[in-house]
Amino acid sequence: MKLKREKWGSRLGFILAAAGSAVGLGNVWKFPYIAGENGGAAFIFVYLICIAVIGLPVLIAEVLLGRSTHRNPVGAFRALSKSKFWTAVGGMGVFAGFVILSYYSVVAGWSLGYIIEAIKGTFYDYTTTTSSGEHFGGLVSNVFWSIGYLAAFMVLTMVLVYRGVQKGIESGSKIMMPILFILLIVLMIRGLTLPGSEAGLSFLWSPDWSKISANSILIALGHAFFTLSLGMGAMMTYGSYMSKEGNIPAASTKVVFLDTLIALIAGMAIFTAVFATGQDPAAGPGLIFHTLPVVFIKMPGGYIFAILFFILLTIAALTSAISLLEVVVAYFVDERGWKRHRAVITFGIVIFLLGVPSALSFNLMADATLFGLTFFDVADFLAANILLPLGGLFIAVFVAWVWGFDKALIKMKVGAEAIFENSGWLIVLWKIFLKYFAPILIFLVFLSSIGILPKIINFFTDLF
Repeated sequence: MKLKREKWGSRLGFILAAAGSAVGLGNVWKFPYIAGENGGAAFIFVYLICIAVIGLPVLIAEVLLGRSTHRNPVGAFRALSKSKFWTAVGGMGVFAGFVILSYYSVVAGWSLGYIIEAIKGTFYDYTTTTSSGEHFGGLVSNVFWSIGYLAAFMVLTMVLVYRGVQKGIESGSKIMMPILFILLIVLMIRGLTLPGSEAGLSFLWSPDWSKISANSILIALGHAFFTLSLGMGAMMTYGSYMSKEGNIPAASTKVVFLDTLIALIAGMAIFTAVFATGQDPAAGPGLIFHTLPVVFIKMPGGYIFAILFFILLTIAALTSAISLLEVVVAYFVDERGWKRHRAVITFGIVIFLLGVPSALSFNLMADATLFGLTFFDVADFLAANILLPLGGLFIAVFVAWVWGFDKALIKMKVGAEAIFENSGWLIVLWKIFLKYFAPILIFLVFLSSIGILPKIINFFTDLF
């Protein structure tokens, strides 16, 4: 007898879980950093336009595919198309979730380990970013430290997914997301009260239109796409657990709003503290593990705020990780008839084992490279530069050109009757953006991510 498929217990449960999937490690440092380096408020304005044109339309389409079929990415495409190509596109999403979690959990393990480092007061031994960076390098070069925290983080992820959609993912999201938000507010208020914090606000909020270039627009486009966990099947899987009465456009808009709001609050929390303590805001990926430990020891109450920050960072990583594991689990439950517990344990272990070479890329396997890339770098490049952009591109093309708006809108209208009746122009905009703008812009993001677009631009620049 076929088991009854799980579903969300409430609309809030879906919104918090989907927002949790979107909110991850990148929100905490990447968005504020790229905003500050590319024009501050001017970049944020461009980014919001990109979210409206590419992020939100594709998010709605992906959730719609899941809710319409109540299946994982493979099952969703199979139910709506007889073509094996589109079924393979769904499989690509499952594979992307598998690959991303294998190396994402390595970095998440570092954030988990830094909670312990903060509690131990280790940061007080290092007063410069150089010494703090050396300490971080020593930790990740320790095989037992890296793999140990990778295993611990994967266990946390597996426990939540093992408990199911309502009792595990939804209940966990309802606890973790409010905690994450409260911690962010506390850290932001602390940052704003530090002497010299106004320089951080200026870095983030002062519009500098001279920094807006073709490259900064591409950066905004790319982040608008990647920040919402699009193209990896997570939102489609989460959408498949929605009830038929769910308002997809409204819920998707709330997810986008929460994702953007959290990124902006994180920016104020981090950069007010960074500038107030005289640290370098242009530290890039090293900002979290090199710069912030020094920031915390230089600010009053830094011991407590360091612990809170890395708890926050781990929660952000965990809410994203459970959505990635759920993509894989949902495929084997829906398509292969596996029981959830068996799928979680089996593929949680498999993903952990695949993550081990990524963890070893910073120590024992640091010299084992392919085209100059470590195993960690190869996995990251494959997922972020190829699988995700192609996944998002195919989703937009499928809904707009293959499935067709006539069928899609019938499904979308259920639960969203008020929007169709009172704000029909929004539906028209969604159709235009998804059919024309999103595929073209995502394709540009894809060309840029694999390094082809800059060569094309340089060719035409030299030509003319």
